[in-house]
Amino acid sequence: MQASLLTNLLLPLALGIIMLGLGLGLTTEDFRRVARYPRAVLTGLSLQTLVLPWVAFALALGFGLPPELAVGLMLLAASPGGATANIYSHLARGDVALNITLTAINSLLCLLTLPLILNLSLEYFLGAGQYVPPPTKKVIEVAVIIVLPVALGMLIRAKAPGFAARTEKPLRLLSVLVLVLLIVAAVRQEWNTLTRYFAVVGLACLLFNLISMATGYAAPRALKLPKRQAIAIAMEIGIHNGTLAIFIALNVLQNPTVSVPAAVYSLLMFFTAALFAFWSARGRATAGDSE
Repeated sequence: MQASLLTNLLLPLALGIIMLGLGLGLTTEDFRRVARYPRAVLTGLSLQTLVLPWVAFALALGFGLPPELAVGLMLLAASPGGATANIYSHLARGDVALNITLTAINSLLCLLTLPLILNLSLEYFLGAGQYVPPPTKKVIEVAVIIVLPVALGMLIRAKAPGFAARTEKPLRLLSVLVLVLLIVAAVRQEWNTLTRYFAVVGLACLLFNLISMATGYAAPRALKLPKRQAIAIAMEIGIHNGTLAIFIALNVLQNPTVSVPAAVYSLLMFFTAALFAFWSARGRATAGDSE
């Protein structure tokens, strides 16, 4: 996996436009509701920072991954949710305000947790620690891609609610189209990586993704949280910021092999998240959106 026009320009631009569309469907009351019921936020953060690294560690040991690929899986686990999680949550009729809140907080927390987890992983699997600086620049990029377009969309809704209501459905369809195009482009770009490494790390990445999403949905439901919030948490911890992991592997560690799990995972999660979104949206439509 390597940085390209797709990851550096087209993907951020597409996500920014879609996040603007998500902002058109949100109000400040959505975020006040999240603040009034902090259990959902604490549940999502706990799963992301305390549970997922141990799941990745167990899978790396269980599959006997080569050291560099094991470090890559740990790096992926330490990476926060990506902007794509907000899009899938929107399509699945999850609590998008919760997603945006979790993405923002997780991105700030990863300034501390990501270097810590990655350094411990380097020490354990490769026998030598390496200073990994906090990814401040990438966190700022996440803020630009997510927070600013959403804030602009919310402002438009407040000033022109009729326009916001008319454009919500077309932008939802645009989200689906953009995701399909991104999947096709990503698969084409990373075909060589997939064919070369999938047999080694593919199943571990797939299981990590499925366990993450299943835990992200089951744990909140066990805690009696609403289904919309469970969907949001499942998407948030199941869809990692693979671009951040790839950036650190290539530009900080300067080790392309470490970036492979993030590349493979990023492709797999497009399909698993799409299936989960379809199941969730269909289930909510059948239930009449009562939860």
